[in-house]
Amino acid sequence: MKAAQVPAYGDGDVLEVIETDKPEPGKGEVRIEVKAAGINFADIMQRRGHYHGGPKPPYIPGLEVAGVIDKTGDGVGREEGERVVAMGDSGYAEYAVVDAAGLLTIPEGLSFEEAAGFPVQYLTAHNCLHEWGNLEAGESVLIHAAAGGVGTAAVQLADKAGAEVFGTASTQAKLDKAVSLGCDHPINYEEENFVDVIDAQTDHGVDMVLDGIGGETTSQSLDALKYFGRLVAYGAACGEPGRPRTDNILFGNYTVIGYHLGRAMQLKPMKVMGAVPELQEMLESGDVQVQFDRSFDLDEVEAAHEYVESRQSMGKVVITP
Repeated sequence: MKAAQVPAYGDGDVLEVIETDKPEPGKGEVRIEVKAAGINFADIMQRRGHYHGGPKPPYIPGLEVAGVIDKTGDGVGREEGERVVAMGDSGYAEYAVVDAAGLLTIPEGLSFEEAAGFPVQYLTAHNCLHEWGNLEAGESVLIHAAAGGVGTAAVQLADKAGAEVFGTASTQAKLDKAVSLGCDHPINYEEENFVDVIDAQTDHGVDMVLDGIGGETTSQSLDALKYFGRLVAYGAACGEPGRPRTDNILFGNYTVIGYHLGRAMQLKPMKVMGAVPELQEMLESGDVQVQFDRSFDLDEVEAAHEYVESRQSMGKVVITP
């Protein structure tokens, strides 16, 4: 089979397409014929060698796949031919083996490309807002990168939860996308200081911030919180971890919450997956929609990474082997 490989850490040009053997499912596993593999910023951080606990080269990247069950291992109550989506690794390939316990049936009406944008981004968004962040109706939330993969999911979910939504993005087109999904207060961070905007449009700040950026954005985000507000940190897309000041946290009585989907799945799988029934219902009813941007062929994996890494994307980008 064909697969993309990271032979060494580096820029996108290290990615190469190779021929390798089909993986065989073991006990409790299934093999999926991959129809679409989601690209996440975590894939790029892993490729750069900046992802805590990430794989060591050489490896096949890819954290989520959508496709058809091709083969089952022992002890699996699934049938060949089922349309499923799953989180795992080694997804940038024509076939991938995943743990059957984490399989999700693709909601009715979703394409494989749309389904590949469901597990990582919607679970992250829902968990950060609700299971970890305890968002309540009537509260206000600031969502960074509101037109990105997690951002478009979070804006929709926060809006449906009855929150007042602030969202940052770098272009008018991205802000328009966020507004169309339920963002009440779009902020162009290239032209405005988001803290100043929030100060001007609220009494004392927002109740919650979803921060997948890290770096200086994290400490600035604390300045955007009202007293007793909370910040959920789920990524470091800028390449540097956030370094919130403890004096700021103490004086504001802030709560800083860390969230990592992979580790949470290992340690608190029921808490993570508890969001699935509601998400599937919302997707099937059309209350929320996966924002699919575009697909790339497996041979175009370098261009796909460049497209996401240069922040051109608005919504989900996938590879179709």
